[in-house]
Amino acid sequence: MFDKILIANRGEIACRIVKTARKMGIRTVAVYSDADRDALHVEMADEAVAIGPAPAAQSYLVIDRIVQACRDTGAKAVHPGYGFLSEREAFAEALAENGIVFIGPHVKAIAAMGDKIESKKLALAAKVNTVPGYVGEIRDEAHARQIAKDIGYPVMVKASAGGGGKGLRIVHKESELAQAIRSSQNEAKASFGDDRLFIEKFVTEPRHIEIQVMGDKHGNVVHLNERECSIQRRNQKVIEEAPSPFLDTATRKAMGEQAVMLAKAVNYDSAGTVEFIVDKDRNFYFLEMNTRLQVEHPVTELTTGLDLVELMIRSAAGEKLPLKQKDVKIGGWAIEARVYAEDPHRGFLPSTGRLVRYRPPPEASANGVTVRNDTGVYEGGEISMFYDPMIAKLCTHAAARTGAIDAMAQALDEFRIEGIRHNIAFLNAIMHNKRFRDGRLTTAFIAEEFPDGFHGRAMDADARKRFASAALAAAEILARRAGGPAEDRVAVLDGEIVEAEPALIDWTPGRPFLRIDGHVIQLTPVLGGWRMTQGGMETLAIVRRRRAAELVAVMPKKAKTDTSKLLLCPMPGLVVSVNVATGQEVKAGETLAVVEAMKMENVLTAETDVTVKKVNARKGDSLALDDVILEFA
Repeated sequence: MFDKILIANRGEIACRIVKTARKMGIRTVAVYSDADRDALHVEMADEAVAIGPAPAAQSYLVIDRIVQACRDTGAKAVHPGYGFLSEREAFAEALAENGIVFIGPHVKAIAAMGDKIESKKLALAAKVNTVPGYVGEIRDEAHARQIAKDIGYPVMVKASAGGGGKGLRIVHKESELAQAIRSSQNEAKASFGDDRLFIEKFVTEPRHIEIQVMGDKHGNVVHLNERECSIQRRNQKVIEEAPSPFLDTATRKAMGEQAVMLAKAVNYDSAGTVEFIVDKDRNFYFLEMNTRLQVEHPVTELTTGLDLVELMIRSAAGEKLPLKQKDVKIGGWAIEARVYAEDPHRGFLPSTGRLVRYRPPPEASANGVTVRNDTGVYEGGEISMFYDPMIAKLCTHAAARTGAIDAMAQALDEFRIEGIRHNIAFLNAIMHNKRFRDGRLTTAFIAEEFPDGFHGRAMDADARKRFASAALAAAEILARRAGGPAEDRVAVLDGEIVEAEPALIDWTPGRPFLRIDGHVIQLTPVLGGWRMTQGGMETLAIVRRRRAAELVAVMPKKAKTDTSKLLLCPMPGLVVSVNVATGQEVKAGETLAVVEAMKMENVLTAETDVTVKKVNARKGDSLALDDVILEFA
């Protein structure tokens, strides 16, 4: 067994690997960029080595610097986590040349399966059912147009070295194809150092279900059941669960056997994931194989009782798998919700800044429910614009799916984040969504359930009364503490008087959580009341004397500033391109500018026909939220 390993990654996955290594008695080495000098994974590891500037292409993606860090620290093996260099054949080769063990599959398996084009060719040769498409790299824009025309729209433009939704675009018509190719190439180059693309048919009404496989260096491969990953936004997974509420025993067995067959075809010897698209009739099609640990691996760990990171380390050290296929069971149900630094109310655009408050729910196992939180941040830390916007992966496990969902909803209610925007209310709204609770999922779930974006979960009459009652009761507690007089007061929710009922609450002034009727309401103090959230619902509750509330209701409202003649930067980011010039007439739908944040390109298009009056930004500029990029006549 290795005495020291280097973790070629950052954030929550680096912290996750440190935990298992520590449990196994293995020392760890962290690497970090200038932006991550004070990061949690640096603090947790036994040693840390600086590897370059903030952009990943100048630090975490530079193979020579990782190899040199191994030499300098005497690390005998490297765990790559996911993303960055985890599926780069050249990285595994460079480590091998220097006598360093790669904690992942052997180089030939990475070459065969890590490349999306090659893996599709291999699957076809092995008679595995695959999604229709062109098996090979697109040469240029004209070639792409011909392929898309032959297959038929909609199509997916995908990065050959891609993963995590990076370098992937769904294209519904030919006019969108050129921009999709440019953005996919730019994202792929920035994230993976490889801008090759291919095109395949987009299967409508699909479910995204994947099979976890685990192999060793002695020819043994098992599958560890499936994960349902259909809840996605912009091809990025948001909520995952194990098992899938859709698969029956026969389909699970068939998919598992096919995944193992594919893995054995390349002598697979580590953790890997075979991804499938499954249609409404449970027909399944091989999509790709990820030759690494997946972000969502905790739900598999919670339902199988296995530590996948430990199995990877042991396999890399030459040990045999400690279990056979018949030993793999499904124990209960697990759900993972990805907590992102993004603003759901502004189209889920990335949010950066300091974590003024970061208080996740306590990790515990009690009353048949387990709460687990994998994270790489801490209170007071900075969310950088240079990396993925994930803050944490909150997981719950219970005997049945409904129990896991209810536990997740409560854990989200108890998750406190301040200083940046985040998606906790959105995640909680999904937990309360009937279609989700019924298990009727497709990859279009979010687009269909939130067609106009997310504006908070709608409050019914009971919820409004609950918020009003909580606000009045809390105000009464504060008044009694201050020795104030009893007054005829009312709760005003978002500008409207809501009649409350006497209520018993569990709350101490200063605490951010209030309990009422079995519900946990999160409170943020504002002048005269609180911003209150619960179950994906949010309201501003102001407590006033009744007469004052009546008078405020008839006061004129302040008009909003007109920004219709401005193109504002929707999030902090770097300008990739400005596609128009002063005086240019632009048609609705045409690209105005492209801004990159957290490894994703955001294409800003004209909503109406406009004429450009002034250009205020240029390629390479670093912009803040709401900075003016363009002015229109």
